[in-house]
Amino acid sequence: MAPLIEVQGVWFDFRPEARARADWILRKVDWTVEPGEYVALMGRNGSGKSTLARMLNGLLVPTEGRVRVKGIPTDDPKRLWMVRKTVGMVFQNPENQHVAPTVREDVAFGLENLGLPRKEMLRRIDEALEAVGLSGMEERQIHQLSGGQKQLLAIAGVIAMRPEAIVLDEATSMLDPAAGCRVLEVVRRLNEGGMAVIHITHSAEEAARAGRVAVLDRGRIVLDGPPEEVFLRDEELRHLGLEVPVLAELTGRLRRRGWPLSETLDPERWVEEIWRLLSRG
Repeated sequence: MAPLIEVQGVWFDFRPEARARADWILRKVDWTVEPGEYVALMGRNGSGKSTLARMLNGLLVPTEGRVRVKGIPTDDPKRLWMVRKTVGMVFQNPENQHVAPTVREDVAFGLENLGLPRKEMLRRIDEALEAVGLSGMEERQIHQLSGGQKQLLAIAGVIAMRPEAIVLDEATSMLDPAAGCRVLEVVRRLNEGGMAVIHITHSAEEAARAGRVAVLDRGRIVLDGPPEEVFLRDEELRHLGLEVPVLAELTGRLRRRGWPLSETLDPERWVEEIWRLLSRG
């Protein structure tokens, strides 16, 4: 199966003529996202995460190299609408994502741009609001929503357009923990329904929910693999200025002391292994 998103030899900087290539924001990035994958992208501030995120649906185009979505180059202006129909974006600040006064009108905005018949628009609006738990709030003024509800509304506006992938660029960083959990639960259900998810985050606990974790450092992807594999390199991650999940940190410390623990971030399995080792005396 061909990748849904393919990043090939991408270099990027806003002023390449004014900076040495070693200081460019992205440097020879090769990366893919498969259909239906849930990928977390981590990195310290300035590593290039948000820049790469914006390339995945053509908001930015490479200085060198190429990004393709379903085989379509994102620098092809005649087919850019197909790229953005395939890959939706949700940004950090929900306040900057809404364009209409009410919930229903806000979700309708993108659908109107697709030129859908009114009956189909109304059906998609209802389905999207139900998916994010905002049914019954269609006529609510957006300024009356909580921060978490505003972010869920932004997701509804994206999924109403039926993309094959959604990019979350620090989409929970401005939310309280409870609201962040609600957003992540909606994202999990979307992924289980077949939508690819690319989640840019600083949170190791959030990234551990993904099926794959990639780490950017100084414009390059330096780690890429299953969460268990990436996070159990805890000392390397701390050197890169990143946090690790609590279980990964504990596992790393115990393994360095000779405990034969497997690579798992599942709490129940972890407790079972600890209990079994303790029971052996």
